[in-house]
Amino acid sequence: MKRDFDLIRLLLLERAGETAIDLSPYNQDQINYHKALLIDGGLAEGPVSYSGTHASDIPDSVHLLRLTWEGHEFLDKARDATVWNKAKKIVLEKGWSLSIDALKIAMTEYLRIQLKQT
Repeated sequence: MKRDFDLIRLLLLERAGETAIDLSPYNQDQINYHKALLIDGGLAEGPVSYSGTHASDIPDSVHLLRLTWEGHEFLDKARDATVWNKAKKIVLEKGWSLSIDALKIAMTEYLRIQLKQT
């Protein structure tokens, strides 16, 4: 399964308590897989359960207990949809591979430019 950074952002927003999060375009396997990625990536903590009934890389259940410091830092930059979309555009225009690190750099740079303009 491919990483979906929009789903990752939505799951972070949901765990942080946002109530208007629409996960309906995604199935439970996609959600569980991406929750496990959040844990693997150090953005969240929680248990991941594999029973073997799914494909080996898709957990049966994942419970995000809390965001880590890094998860909060990432979400603080990604919370605003304009910043998020602009950062994705910057990363892709530069020919970088879409990754958490590239998005963090792009969001930081975009926010720095916005602060200079105020």
